[in-house]
Amino acid sequence: MALKLEKTHKEPQAAEIANQIAAILQEIRFGSIEIIIHEGKVVQIERKEKLRFDNKK
Repeated sequence: MALKLEKTHKEPQAAEIANQIAAILQEIRFGSIEIIIHEGKVVQIERKEKLRFDNKK
């Protein structure tokens, strides 16, 4: 499947989206990243992060 990218004033470019995802991947330790696509275009990136504490004594 080929990815069709159209440049517009309001729409982020593919490189910008990839950079945002890469930055999140470097920062996150536990959690998930969800990429929301509407009509074939990335419209939102959600980052869910968990903080874990070691309660063992």
